[in-house]
Amino acid sequence: MDAFSSSFLSTLPPSKLRSTAMFTTPRSTSTPSYAPHLYNSSVRIEEKPPTSNIPRTTRKKTPSQSPKTQPPPPLPKVNASPSLAAKKRVEPKLSTWIFNTFDDIINNFIDPPIRPSVDPRHVLSHNFAPVDELPPTECEVIQGSLPSCLDGAYIRNGPNPQYLPRGPYHLFDGDGMLHSIRISKGKATLCSRYVKTYKYSIENEMGSPVFPSVFSGFNGLTAAATRGALSAARVLTGEYNPANGIGLANTSLALFGNRLYALGESDLPYSIRLTSNGDIDTLGRIDFDGKLFMSMTAHPKIDTDTGEAFAFRYGPMPPYLTYFYFDVNGNKQPDVPIFSLSRPSFLHDFAITKKYAIFADIQIGMNPMEMIFGGGSPVATDPSKVSRIGVIPRYAKDESEIRWFDVPGFNLIHATNAWDEDDGNAIVMLAPNILSVEHTLERMDLIHALVEKVRIDLRTGLVTRHPISARNLDFAVLNPAYAAKKNKYLYAAVGDPMPKISGVVKLDVSKTERQECTVASRMYGTGCFGGESFFVAKEPGNPEADEDDGYVVSYVHNENTGESRFLVMDAKSPDLDIVATVKLPRRVPYGFHGLFVKESDLNKL
Repeated sequence: MDAFSSSFLSTLPPSKLRSTAMFTTPRSTSTPSYAPHLYNSSVRIEEKPPTSNIPRTTRKKTPSQSPKTQPPPPLPKVNASPSLAAKKRVEPKLSTWIFNTFDDIINNFIDPPIRPSVDPRHVLSHNFAPVDELPPTECEVIQGSLPSCLDGAYIRNGPNPQYLPRGPYHLFDGDGMLHSIRISKGKATLCSRYVKTYKYSIENEMGSPVFPSVFSGFNGLTAAATRGALSAARVLTGEYNPANGIGLANTSLALFGNRLYALGESDLPYSIRLTSNGDIDTLGRIDFDGKLFMSMTAHPKIDTDTGEAFAFRYGPMPPYLTYFYFDVNGNKQPDVPIFSLSRPSFLHDFAITKKYAIFADIQIGMNPMEMIFGGGSPVATDPSKVSRIGVIPRYAKDESEIRWFDVPGFNLIHATNAWDEDDGNAIVMLAPNILSVEHTLERMDLIHALVEKVRIDLRTGLVTRHPISARNLDFAVLNPAYAAKKNKYLYAAVGDPMPKISGVVKLDVSKTERQECTVASRMYGTGCFGGESFFVAKEPGNPEADEDDGYVVSYVHNENTGESRFLVMDAKSPDLDIVATVKLPRRVPYGFHGLFVKESDLNKL
């Protein structure tokens, strides 16, 4: 893998980069709204808002009931100030106090957070530190004006632990929080709300963490045994019922079947609604009339031409991969179990074309034995494994037509797009390839993501691939109207290093092999970092519009001043010129994936 890529890791010409300080406001001499080096500046410890302030639709179910497909009506919301909320102190039950004491013993003496990758003081430092919920708050447009096509809401998901972690904590372990900027007639309103998952609601009522951290809590035999026993005791005493889901809903969002979902791949989707004033309601955990089991990927693919959504789930038990899709009305279709995947693999994302679904069996796999006996993560790297790409007809009824192709050294975490060529006899896929894949979970700052174009000739089985940029790029997005179709442009996040994002670049993927494809860039400036961007078309219903005729939007945080802003960039301009800047009323932590939802679609939710 390294040998394949070494010749392409050259630096870009200076002319390809434009580094402009995002914030021109002089640095304030007052203390920022958060302490940059303190990781618990906004995490509540044992003190929670009154339970009447937060609707908990999921708690209406008894543990023996299955999740409801139809969400209950939203409860009236009362927005309490943080000072009033802090007056409410949850007194734990005796059993909870005993369990928490045992948990403290495990975290302090048996399995303390020694490694930086699971040390909360490291993981939750700077703008990774969590924040409290924020009711709808008006924002100030301090540069330019918001384009009319942005009437709607940009919503981004990400981890935001409800309580200060008592022991090991991984970046992926935080409760899901949605940060939504609602835009209407040139004005913007920011709102930040937790996804009211079953886990969040139980812990909110208990006043303390209850669920174990999956990515960091079971590393080693002793840690797995003690935390496993503690978890079993909590279940047996009725503190929580894992049948109601233990997911975080902290990864992404998806809109299909006139419903908006917050997603995390370890659980079912949670239905979300935005109110007319810009607030965010969690409507419930959805199992699609009992047809969706256990979990679903956080990266379903939406075909905007048909309105269908394609998805899968994966796990440590056979079948390790199950493929399915939803029709235009959001009705789930039958499962297609993939038994030809012979061992559990880390399948975070996939791609679709108009004819096929494409999966990557990479060198990262789920390895419970390594986690228990080797003290590692629940997912581990196997350098001896040969990566494969599986191609199955998009509307397959079973796995009989799936074909696997060896693609040595290809480790896909995020798939950006794919399309058919040569009358359906070939497929092309665009995806970042993770180099030094062994560092994916432990040392993200050491990984390099090389965006590649992979072509598979389905007649001959020949696989060809080449990088389209030498830079460290991930979280690439495109015009959503071009999903599953041949596209020309991508907008990728620049790792500096990962998981911090120092800018965004525009790639022209139509360029020939061995050409640097960067055609525009916007660097956020010293100490300024963003995340995954999103493309919003100026005229989304106009088939004659240019593919890049629109705007690239993103939250960006200035670590020098502690301020966060929402940027709108012209996707056509050679420097991704900023056409509007919105000053946010408080900082927005770094997160994962988001999307823009038009006002007309919000009204259908």
